[in-house]
Amino acid sequence: MLLHDTALVFGRYARQTLRSRFQLLFGVLMPLLYLVFFGPLLTGLPLASDGDSWQVLVPGLLLQLGLFGASFAGFAIIIEKQMGVVERMRVTPVSRLALLLGRVLRDAALFVFQAVLLVLAAVAMGLRAPLGGILIGFGFVAVLTVALASLSYALALRLPKPQEFGPAINAVAMPSMLLSGLMLPMALAPAWLDLLSHLMPFRYLVDAVRAGYVGDYASPAMLYGVLVAAAFAALAVTVGTGVFRRARA
Repeated sequence: MLLHDTALVFGRYARQTLRSRFQLLFGVLMPLLYLVFFGPLLTGLPLASDGDSWQVLVPGLLLQLGLFGASFAGFAIIIEKQMGVVERMRVTPVSRLALLLGRVLRDAALFVFQAVLLVLAAVAMGLRAPLGGILIGFGFVAVLTVALASLSYALALRLPKPQEFGPAINAVAMPSMLLSGLMLPMALAPAWLDLLSHLMPFRYLVDAVRAGYVGDYASPAMLYGVLVAAAFAALAVTVGTGVFRRARA
């Protein structure tokens, strides 16, 4: 029943996405601009163990794609609230978990597709990374998207005023980007800033993907990244499902 309901909800939103080329391609624009205009500035700097700056930058851009894209996913449900779509779906016998999972799995598929485009562009610019590490990166993008989109939908349902959503997301997303070391490794930061960044769960995901991009699959960074990502996603889906059950659209 849950799988059937999830597939129905996923199919509805996947069809909407496929009808919008703008949504498919535009989300990758900001990371792509960083890749084109910021990446060459790092070429030759000893940021990675073998001096390949692309193996440092591209993992950060992949998670930046998930961070900002998924965090703002709740805008869609704000529109649905105003149109009465959410309320009509909530009075059906469809599982509340399926109402959330169908949406976030669509989001995950969308951002993984955009991540593939980003990696292809990075390979053309000089990225060299093992296939296993690249696939691991896509997996982290998917898990991060599921977690952040779940929280984004939950926040959008709970906020009384739609105009409060954007500022609330920016207040969380910007510090997360700066403290997780998306652009540059936090090891380059002052000791106090590096210590503070360890309180940010995204830091562990970034470190794990960078470890994968150099083929270090059995490192502590990979283990911590997997554990943090799994725990974060489980907590976020639980919170999101609870809000779908209780919220009045």
